[in-house]
Amino acid sequence: MIEAICENDSNRPKEIPLDKWIVKGKTYHITYTVWSITSKKLGVHLDEIFLDESCSPYGYFAASRFSFTHENLLLLMQLIQDCDDTAFSMEELLEQTILEPNK
Repeated sequence: MIEAICENDSNRPKEIPLDKWIVKGKTYHITYTVWSITSKKLGVHLDEIFLDESCSPYGYFAASRFSFTHENLLLLMQLIQDCDDTAFSMEELLEQTILEPNK
């Protein structure tokens, strides 16, 4: 997990309730990163907040809302690379997934 400090908690989308929103000045821990093709932004998943389907279409927070120490920025860069390297094909997914029979 990568430590990050929220620097921008403005413009909360109405789809995300206040109890699932970030707070300026608070420290959070990034567990995963994702590149959004539609917004062309790096998104982060936080250990402290889970954006579930009720927050749709939002599933992550923009990385630009956070600040990092130099050391944590280097760790974030490695995490981005690691998350990108985990991409695999649907075929691989099906090979690794056990399907339950229809009832």
